[in-house]
Amino acid sequence: MAFDALTTATAGLRVTQSQIGVVSQNIANVGTVGYVRRTLTPVTTGPGNAGVASGTIARAIDAAALKQLRSETSGAAYTSTLAGIRGQLDALYGRPGDGSALDGMFNGFTQSLQSLAANPTSTAARTTVVSAASGLATTIATAANGVQSLRSGLEAQLASDTNDANTLLGQLAKLNARLGATPKTDASRPDLEDQRDQALNSLAGLMDINTVTLTDGSVSVLTGSGATLVDHGNAATLSFSSRGTLSAQALYSDDPSQSGVGTIMATLPGGGKIDLIASGAIRSGSIAAAVELRDTVLPQAQRQLDDLAAGLARSMSDRPATGTAPADGTKNALDIDLTGLTSGNAVTLTVQDGGVQRNLILIPFSGTPPASVPAGLTDDSEATVIPFQLPGSGNGAPATLQEALSQALGGGYAVSAAPGGAAGAVRIAGTGSASLLAASASVTQVDSATDIKSGKTQIPLFVDGKAATLFTGSFEGGSQLTGFAQRISINPSVAGNAASLVGITGSGTSTGDATRPQALYEALTGTPRTFSSASGIGGIDAPTTSSVAEFVQGVISVQGSAAAAAQDLDQGQGIALSTAQGRFASTSGVSIDEEMSNLIALQQAFTANARVLTAARDMLDTLMRI
Repeated sequence: MAFDALTTATAGLRVTQSQIGVVSQNIANVGTVGYVRRTLTPVTTGPGNAGVASGTIARAIDAAALKQLRSETSGAAYTSTLAGIRGQLDALYGRPGDGSALDGMFNGFTQSLQSLAANPTSTAARTTVVSAASGLATTIATAANGVQSLRSGLEAQLASDTNDANTLLGQLAKLNARLGATPKTDASRPDLEDQRDQALNSLAGLMDINTVTLTDGSVSVLTGSGATLVDHGNAATLSFSSRGTLSAQALYSDDPSQSGVGTIMATLPGGGKIDLIASGAIRSGSIAAAVELRDTVLPQAQRQLDDLAAGLARSMSDRPATGTAPADGTKNALDIDLTGLTSGNAVTLTVQDGGVQRNLILIPFSGTPPASVPAGLTDDSEATVIPFQLPGSGNGAPATLQEALSQALGGGYAVSAAPGGAAGAVRIAGTGSASLLAASASVTQVDSATDIKSGKTQIPLFVDGKAATLFTGSFEGGSQLTGFAQRISINPSVAGNAASLVGITGSGTSTGDATRPQALYEALTGTPRTFSSASGIGGIDAPTTSSVAEFVQGVISVQGSAAAAAQDLDQGQGIALSTAQGRFASTSGVSIDEEMSNLIALQQAFTANARVLTAARDMLDTLMRI
């Protein structure tokens, strides 16, 4: 009897000592990141289960809580990155209403035109217009350069994140191999599992992942879309083809040879390769947010600034042309004055065929036109784009504008000179099933950037780049619109001759005439212009019509609203992450109060076993003395 009690008490002491060691380890690691609370449950042994022995040290893991934690970690990294860049983008435009902000600079420019119209003989007023125009151009260019700086920063972040993900995948493969070779009863196994879960949590911050626990304790790691990244001891290798500093022309393409930005290629454990960006394999985490910002959000912001710069320049130098119903009552026809049409001055026809409304965009070229022009570079990304050669512009050029338009439109339409109209006025009539609903164009009225005394109210106040090229929206050698916001500047010919802002040589007016500054003011604030669907200002995937002044407010409003929405989303996701962390900590985290309570109970159990051992010893001593 005494021997049984001695054996049981001794085993109890060993088990209790092991449990105290586990509890002490929990307390010592209460602040250690990634540490999961350990438990040790004794097991019965011996005949009739009368004995006791130490069991396996296990981690207190709630698999469902851990899965939710990783999901919310990916979401939080995504929204945090999105909100951070959205906020920086909004800051590029300045605080609305401030004199140095985009809207403040624009308002200052329009007010200077008003002041000049009220006092056209004032040298100071002319100088103020030049200064305000230069400041506005600089503000637009600075914002556009800031957009590209953000894109370049995201390109660098993607390279860094890809490298970090690659490192984590390698660590996971090594931990899988060690876990597979470590017996489940080994005391070091929980530490390996903690390291594995910590690596998985870090990876979840970079991209959304799913995990499958295998029978040997290792895990398979898959992207949210199902691509396997880690299988047992094998890991995918990720590489990023960084393009360094990005420009407005550096845009994403599914074809790596055509893409102007980097992509993430994964060589999978099975040997296959996959483009993780093109396949949409990464849907959350900081990588997904960086890709969305670099390839969608910021290019749209660039397009808004390009559209603004183009609208600003062409409001000064162009005449809006709108199709009107023929005075002689001809049905399904529109008359439009295209006098002065030059390269890039696109003509938009709105037609309806079979109940479907669509746009035909005819783009003139001064030389041989390309086979096609991407619709995304025009005002309407869903339009049918038709390039054509202007008359008198090279070999094979049509003799007249009517002939050029007729060749471009082909069957179904007839183009002729508009009766009684100007030399460049044409009549476009539908001869097929399509109904003509509208026709419009923005026709440049000056011949060059140095044509500042054309005898018309238009003047090339804003030009393209240091070479001071006239902006017409040309597609010769590529889209002149793309990146124009970075290149816009005040025309040095006007800056050097501010009197041209009021003097219209050849019209019989004097330098004291307010016609030109008043017309320029009205062109900015009252004349509707078409802005591209790619800018997203209209709220739908279609071109929007507004004055330049209204477009400026639209840009600021859209970016401000988007930044606020991103911040709200991030705050909401932060709450979701905190909830998931709390749920996980409630089952897997270390609670000092709970561990101290366990320690007291184990100390009492240790004392009880010690007393049993003492009593058994005394009993044996008594027996030995008999």
